[in-house]
Amino acid sequence: MQIKFHFILYIFLFPLVVQGQSIITPFEKSDSLESATYFEAISFYKQLAKSFYEIQIQDIGPTDTRYPLNVVYFSNNGNFDLNTWKQQHKMILLINNGIHAGEPDGIDASMMLIRDAVTGKIKIPANVVLAVVPVFNIGGFLNRNNSSRANQNGPKEYGFRGNAQNLDLNRDFIKLDSKEARTLVGFIRDLDPDIFIDNHVSDGADYQHIMTLLVTQHNKLGGETGKYMNNTFVPNLYADMKKRGYDLVPYVNDFNSTPDKGWREFYDPPRFGSGYVALWQTMAFVPETHMLKPYRQRVAATYQLMLSFIKTASQQAAEIKTARDNDRKKLQDKTEFAISWHADTTMHTMIPFRGYTPGYKPSEVSGQQRLYYDRTKPFSKEVPFYNHYIATEKVKAPKVYVIQQGWVDVIDRLRYNGVVMQMLDNDSTMTVTSYHIEKYETIPTPYEKHYLHKNISVSIQNEKIKLLKGDYLIPVDQPAKRYLIETLEPTAPDGFLAWNFFDAILQRKEYFSDYVFEDTAAKMLENNTVLKNMLEEKKKADTNFAKNADAQLDFIYRNSRYCEPVNMRYPVFRIE
Repeated sequence: MQIKFHFILYIFLFPLVVQGQSIITPFEKSDSLESATYFEAISFYKQLAKSFYEIQIQDIGPTDTRYPLNVVYFSNNGNFDLNTWKQQHKMILLINNGIHAGEPDGIDASMMLIRDAVTGKIKIPANVVLAVVPVFNIGGFLNRNNSSRANQNGPKEYGFRGNAQNLDLNRDFIKLDSKEARTLVGFIRDLDPDIFIDNHVSDGADYQHIMTLLVTQHNKLGGETGKYMNNTFVPNLYADMKKRGYDLVPYVNDFNSTPDKGWREFYDPPRFGSGYVALWQTMAFVPETHMLKPYRQRVAATYQLMLSFIKTASQQAAEIKTARDNDRKKLQDKTEFAISWHADTTMHTMIPFRGYTPGYKPSEVSGQQRLYYDRTKPFSKEVPFYNHYIATEKVKAPKVYVIQQGWVDVIDRLRYNGVVMQMLDNDSTMTVTSYHIEKYETIPTPYEKHYLHKNISVSIQNEKIKLLKGDYLIPVDQPAKRYLIETLEPTAPDGFLAWNFFDAILQRKEYFSDYVFEDTAAKMLENNTVLKNMLEEKKKADTNFAKNADAQLDFIYRNSRYCEPVNMRYPVFRIE
C-alpha cells in the first residue's frame, strides 16, 4: 500500500555548511514550494565541486542560449576518465533533467541526491557512476513563469516547455534542430550510458499514484537487453520502490479515455530521448510524477526512484553489461530490422492500479457533459496493460549506404552520431539499389518546425549511378547500425525523409510545354510499343486517367528519357 502522509521530507533539513556557505537547496529552504533557478542550480553544483573530490562539473557544448550545457559527474573515487570507467565495467547512469523546463522535479531531486552522496547521507555503490545534466532546456528554464502548466500543482515558478527556438527538445533526437540536442547526442555517444533516466511530470488522468514510469518499449529495444529489462530489471525496480513506500505504475498513456479499463504502453520512436538511446542498446526510463500531487511529494518520489535505479543497477550490473555486450555482438550479424511497430492487443499484462472513479456531469462552463474524477470514490483493481508490440514493417540491411555530398544537413547529423563514413577519392560509377518515391502524405500543420511526411511508399530499382569525388560510402556494420537503418530507410517513420531533409527531390526542376511535347510523345508511342502498351493498360485500369489528356502526357514524359532522374528518386542508395 502507498504510504499516506501529510509529508515529512525524506531529506531532513539540517545546517549543512561547506566553506562557510549553506548547501541547503532552494527547494528545501522554501519548505518544498520553490524550484531552483538555472543560475542557482549551476552555482550549487560548482560550490559542491570545489569542496568534494567525488564530483566534477563540465561544460560539454553549446545550447541555443548563450549558456553552455553542463554535466555533473559523480564518482566515489574521484576518477572521471570515461575510458577507465568502461575498463572497470562501471555501471554508467545518465540522468537528464528539465528537458521540459516546466517539469523541474528532477532538477531539485538531483541537487539533493548529489549533495547527499558527497556528504555521506546516502551511499552510491562503488560500481556505479553518475552523469547528471542539471538543466537541459536552458532557454525554457530562463523563461520562468507560474501559468504555462495550467494543470500542475506547483512549484511556485517553473520554466517553459519550448526552448530558445520554442522547440520541444524531447522530439529533437533525430532531426537535431537544437544545439542542446546536438550536444547531448554527441555526449551520449562518448559516454555510452548503460541506463538513461529522463525526469518528467505527467499530464492526463487523475489517480492515486505519485510516480509513474515510462519504460522504453522492450520489444523495440529487443535482444537480451530488452528481455532482461522487461523480465528482471523493471520487476525488481517496482519491488524496491514498493519497499520505499511507492506503488509504481506504468506511465498512464491514456489521454482520450479513462484508465480504469487499462491502457497501451507508450511507444517511444527515436525522436524521443528514450527511443533514441534504445538504438544503441541502452535501457531508458522516463519517470513521470503525477502533476496534481503536491510538489514536495513529487520531488521526494523522484529522489527515491533515482536511489532505486542506482541500487538495482548496482545489484544487476554484471547481467546488464552481459546483455548489452551480447546484443552488440549479434547486431553485426543481424540482417533484418523492424522500423515500424504497433501494439499487440491480443497480449497484455494485468497490473494493480489505484485510481479514482470517473464520471460525467454538466459543465459549469459550457453546460455540456464533462469528465471528472471523484476522489471520494477511490478504487484499487487490476487492469490490462498492453505492453507487447509487433513489427509492422521490416527491412533488410544493406552492406553499404551511399549518400551524395550535397546533402550536408544529413551528413552533419550522421557525424553528430559518430557514424563512420568513407569519402570517395575519385569519380565512380556504381551499381546500386535505388528507391523511388511513389506516394506520400504530409501533415497539414507544422510539427516542431517540420511538416512530417507519413505513409510513404516506394518502388525499388537496380541502376548505375555516377558518384563524384567527395560523395560518401557508409558501411552498415558499425555500432550505429540500427540508427542508420531507422534514419536512412525512406519508409522509416522517423527517418530523414519523413523529417523533410530530402524534400528537394519531391519537386521537379525541369518539365515541358504541352504543345511542343505532344509531337514528341506521339513519335515515342509510334516507335515504342512497350510504352504504348503501358499507356493503354493504364487507361483501361483508370477511367479518370483515360479522360485526362494532361495526365496521359505526363505519364509518357515520366516514362521517357526526358524525365529528370533525380525527381522522386531517394538520394540515399544501397549497395547490397
